[in-house]
Order: sequence, then C-alpha cells, then structure tokens
Amino acid sequence: MGVVGYFRAASGAMLFWVFLSPLALVLGAHVSVFSDPILLTCGQESLQLTLPPGWEGNASFILTTWDTEGKAHALQNDSDCGILVSGIPDGSRKISVSYAGCYVFEWDGNYLLLVGLEGTDAAGQKVLHEETLLRCPVDLPALDAPSSTVCSAVPSQDRLLCAYLPISQGDCETRGCCYDPRDRVKPCYFGNTVTAHCTPDGQFSIAVSRDVTLPPVALDSVQLASGHSTGCVPVLKNNAFVVYQFPLSACGTTFQVAGDQAIYENELVASRDVETGSLGSVTRDSIFRLHVRCSYSISGSSIPLSVQVFTLPPLPAVSQPGPLSLELRVASDGSYTSYYADSGYPVVKTLRDPVYAEVKLLQRTDPDLILVLHHCWATPSTNPQQQLQWPILVDGCPYAGDNYQTQLMPPSSASGLPFPSHYQRFTLYTFTFVDSTSQERLSGLVYLHCSASVCHRSVQESCTTSCPARARGKRSAEHPFQEGTSHVASKGPVIFLQDELRQ
Repeated sequence: MGVVGYFRAASGAMLFWVFLSPLALVLGAHVSVFSDPILLTCGQESLQLTLPPGWEGNASFILTTWDTEGKAHALQNDSDCGILVSGIPDGSRKISVSYAGCYVFEWDGNYLLLVGLEGTDAAGQKVLHEETLLRCPVDLPALDAPSSTVCSAVPSQDRLLCAYLPISQGDCETRGCCYDPRDRVKPCYFGNTVTAHCTPDGQFSIAVSRDVTLPPVALDSVQLASGHSTGCVPVLKNNAFVVYQFPLSACGTTFQVAGDQAIYENELVASRDVETGSLGSVTRDSIFRLHVRCSYSISGSSIPLSVQVFTLPPLPAVSQPGPLSLELRVASDGSYTSYYADSGYPVVKTLRDPVYAEVKLLQRTDPDLILVLHHCWATPSTNPQQQLQWPILVDGCPYAGDNYQTQLMPPSSASGLPFPSHYQRFTLYTFTFVDSTSQERLSGLVYLHCSASVCHRSVQESCTTSCPARARGKRSAEHPFQEGTSHVASKGPVIFLQDELRQ
C-alpha cells in the first residue's frame, strides 16, 4: 500500500511526497482494471480517465482525489473544479479533469493528479486501499488539424470516433482529427487519410482510411507486417476505416536508440488479389505499405517527441513511342471527342481506372470496309511478342479470364464520323504486372497492342463477331498474331499507378 504525506510550508503552499504503488481498481474477483495505461488519455486542456463498464455497480469503492489543502474529495461531477463525468456508448464512464481545476498540480513539466481508491472495512470505517499519481506532460506534441477537404470527404455514416466525448475542438484537432460541432454523436472523427499517434503512455494508435491509396485499399487485407498474435488485430473497423492500437513493445515493433532518442517502428501492409493467366499475371490492387515511427526521449520523460508516417513514392514517368500500322489511340474520356497527343504520353492512370481505347483504319474511304479486331493485349515493354503479357480481347471478345472484363463499345459510339465502320472502340480497366512467383510488382509501364484485319461487308459476310454474355469461355489467348492481320500498338506507354497516395 502506498503512503501519501503532506505538510504546509512557511509560504502556505502545499508540498507533497508520495510513495506509490500502481493503482488497481478491484472488482468482485479481484481483477485489476486500471493496470492498462490506455485508460489514461492526455489532452491539450484536460486529462481523461476511463472507467470500465460495471464500475458504477461497485458501491463499496469510491475514487478519491485531493485538493491543494490536502483534503480528500470524491472524484465526481464538479463543474466549479473542472471535473466532468460522462457516459460512453460501450458502457464505460469517462472522467475529464481540467488542468486548470482544483485538483491538478503542475510540477517538473507535468500535470499531476493524485487518485485514491477508498473503501470500507468490516466495521464500516473508510479505508484507503490504493493510490496513484496520474501524470500528463505540459507540452504535449500536437498534430496539425486536417484540411477541410480531408474532413468533408468522410460521409457521416462512415465516421469513426477519434476520441471519447466530451472533447473540445482544440483537443480534437491537435490529435490530427476532424471536428464537426453539428454532429452530436461523432463530432471528433478520423479524416480520410492516415492518422497516427504516439501516446504518452506508450501506445501506437494508427487509423487508415480506404482512400489513402488510388484505387482504394482493401481494408480487410490491411495487417501488421510482423505481429499476428492476440492484441495485434484492429480495434475498430467499418467499410471506410481500420484502426490499430497496441503497445510499443508488442506486435513486432522494432526498437533502437539514436543519440538521446528511443525509436519505435512498425509497418502496416496490405495483400493483393492477383489474377493469373497462361502468359502472365496482373493485379488491380494498390501496393500498400505504411511505416510509422515513434520517438521518445531517453532522459526519463515519457513525452513522445514525434510521430512520422512514411509512404511509398509514386512511380517515375517514362516515355517511349510505339509503332504505328493502323492507329491505336487513347481518348481522354468516354465520349471519344479528344485524344492524348504524342506529347501526352505516357498516360498516367491509377488502378481500376477506365482506359478508353480506339483502333482506327487509316487512308481508306470505302464505307463497306469494316475494321475487325482479333486480339488485343498488353505488355510491360514495346515488344508485342514479349513472353509476359495480359490478354484484353481474344478473338474479338473480352478476355473471359479477367475479373475486370474489357467492355466493347457499340458501333453507334462512332456515329457521326465519315466512316464509322473504320473504328473499333473498347474500355479496359487499368492493372499492373506482377511476378507470378514472388507476387512482386513489375514495371508500371504498360503498352497496348492489337491485331486487326479489314473485312468487306457483303450478303454472305456480316463481318461481325458474336461474343458470349460475360461467360468464362475457353477462347485461347496463346497466339495473338494471325496470318493476314495487321498489328498496331499504342503511341506510347500507359503508366498504371498502384501506390500513389493522396496527401
């Protein structure tokens, strides 16, 4: 049991010396519920103490604190002394104690609150069982408030609480979170970015929005790179966010000392869905790797010095023209009214974005000529016969082995042109090549190729191709070149970004 002593100095100030053991609130079966440091949160204006569900039912125990005169007081609602007690949806209770209130002392760069656990003995006399000193740093590092666009991009139904209520706008924004006073249920919520904290009590807290990558990261696949044990799973998750919270010493965290700093580091990664064909493999999922570093002073202070979040840089741009036989163009949108010029290559797209492609027959004016596409495919280089490739059209139809099948545009999409039958248009969805064995991504450059022929329309020949309705057929994708066909390639590469992060 700890002992609290005090005496009045000549100046009238109260001086404390404290011999403390860890505070343990004991419920029924003598289970310690306050040994977890997560129950103390240090805000910018107050400290918050979270009581577990069922605490109110323990009438035999009372939380006690002391004022500057050394008098004991029950730790309960007292607006004059800066104490606010409120309920939390999970049944817990939160006690918020203002740093400027009656019971908080400032000493050696910290705010101190002395808390005791008072009960009654067999004779009905009050007995002080345990006491502890709660400590919060005066200069708590603050994160920048998120931008308005980061906050407004999160619809109300997707919001997750960044901090328990009540919380002021200042305390919310210094945690790097969004604040909306009109939202009475979740006024302080995570923005659609990465929100990371190093807490004074030694915890990583990392919230990841699905929108931190383009295309959105699959949250179900996000996991700690090294920690898969109990306690290394998300503490919160919905369809827009995943939140991890774990001690610095757990879940595969690495530790090193650099100068006068103790540095803790961990990583979050996401797995990818890889489609494998006979000639190559592709994915439309982003590569996601999030590296978080927490730095603390080793001089004895528990104040986190900084939190740093590292992400992968975007791929560099590379440009190289492709050969032309017919003409394969990429339109800037689905209306096919404007096209990328030579200077516009490489075209930069993010995974799963649509690419509006068009193959055009050149230098022909016969309206009965019909351009027929046989095969279209993609390679990571200008070589159309490279062994690594991905089918786009097979025998004039969308490749059935793709989970994002190419869409053929109807002939009416070329109506209004002098010779509509001289055009073939289709929409594919961007991907990146990956190594079939290691599952590592390859070059982000993708070149498009098509083989085509010209058909003369007659009574006997309709020059049309019949395709099954999105069925997984058995069309071979092995031989894109056919005798009597012409080959055309895009003017330049398309860069399919799989790891560009929204900043």
